Amino acid sequence: MQIRKATPQDMKQVLERILELAAFEKEPNAVVLTEEDLIRDGFSEHPLFHCFVAEENEELLGIALYYYRYSTWKGKTIHLEDLIVKEDQRGKGIGFALYKTIIRQGQIDGVRRIEWAVLDWNTTAIAFYEKTGARIFTDWRVAQMDADGITRFLAQHD
Repeated sequence: MQIRKATPQDMKQVLERILELAAFEKEPNAVVLTEEDLIRDGFSEHPLFHCFVAEENEELLGIALYYYRYSTWKGKTIHLEDLIVKEDQRGKGIGFALYKTIIRQGQIDGVRRIEWAVLDWNTTAIAFYEKTGARIFTDWRVAQMDADGITRFLAQHD
């Protein structure tokens, strides 16, 4: 197995891993992203994300998709959007290898924080992250506004 930076040719399999994660997170129909979206958004002049892949025999066993953010308290940070390992490949160290690659990338880039979200019922992931020294916050809540919410808000406030 090798860890490497993703290429546009990987995006079909990256999308497959994303769809697997959506099913695992009990949201199998939530993904509207396409392979073309991933290619456009990840490989343009100003990419919106970066991705590492774990590959063996031309199959992507896992991915770590991340992007840069800016914290008014810390400066440049990394947001790890998804760390996904194929279900039948879990427990083989692939997730740890991808996780370590992201942490190393953060150190290379001089970021002051790497952050991600984890579902409260995903106790396996929580235990993994805590074992590595990550802090899991219970006092912060994620806030989101989807496309319908954006449209409704602007219709009411324009």
